[in-house]
Amino acid sequence: MKKVYSMLCAAAIAGAIFTSCSEESEEIRNNEMPTAEESAAILGAGFKLDNFVRRDDGSFLVEGDIETTVAELKTMGTGTRVLEQYSTNNLVSTGGSRNITMYAEEGGRNGYSAGMIAGLDEAIARYNAQNLEITFSRVSSKNGADIVMTRLKKGEERRGILGSAGFPTASGDPYNNIKMSGILESSYGLSTNGIATIIAHEMGHCVGMRHTDYFDRSISCGGATSNEGASTVGANHIPGTPTGASASAKSWMLACTDGGNRPFNNDDRTALDYLY
Repeated sequence: MKKVYSMLCAAAIAGAIFTSCSEESEEIRNNEMPTAEESAAILGAGFKLDNFVRRDDGSFLVEGDIETTVAELKTMGTGTRVLEQYSTNNLVSTGGSRNITMYAEEGGRNGYSAGMIAGLDEAIARYNAQNLEITFSRVSSKNGADIVMTRLKKGEERRGILGSAGFPTASGDPYNNIKMSGILESSYGLSTNGIATIIAHEMGHCVGMRHTDYFDRSISCGGATSNEGASTVGANHIPGTPTGASASAKSWMLACTDGGNRPFNNDDRTALDYLY
């Protein structure tokens, strides 16, 4: 089951991927060409042979800033780009510390089940465990709440949309609304952790995270290559996130999900720590 997370934002347009190279302490040898095996692996994974740099530890750089090995490239599949972490131009202003309040209606025709609320609480706990400058808390009234979680329209739920959100405002506030499917348990049989993963994903958009595979949604969604583009919101590479990961790393910000549990991996934690 691969379902999409949709975003309430400006239509994506083709744009450049912003990357940066981290400083390297080990010696780099720039005068070697890739071997036949390395060339096949690099081309097979969808990269170019330009800007090849070999390192003494057996790894090498492709396209100038992507660190990898033959073994890693062979796990990526044909034409698949590696994953990096990306953020929007606007981020949440913290002033050193900021609590973001969230409200979700419980019960009733348009409210959420106890399982959905448990998923929200788990998503909040995952962020708060990271000791960031932002924290989240669930409040009992939507009046004044920073983010209100409401039900998707029934038609959107039937089409398989699981959740949607937007990006921070230019004034530094988080996006103020998350729309979530109310049938994640009844129709998809998702666990609390699976629900928490999807809610945490939408919370990620609200504080400025782009899809990890925004430049090629086929990495997590399958099908043809599809680039969401930088649009006007930006898609800025977050320094310190590795460039040798693959879809198997299961970042919580991949564009599509199979409904499983995806707590923050090491790359995700690095990205959140850098931003907040």
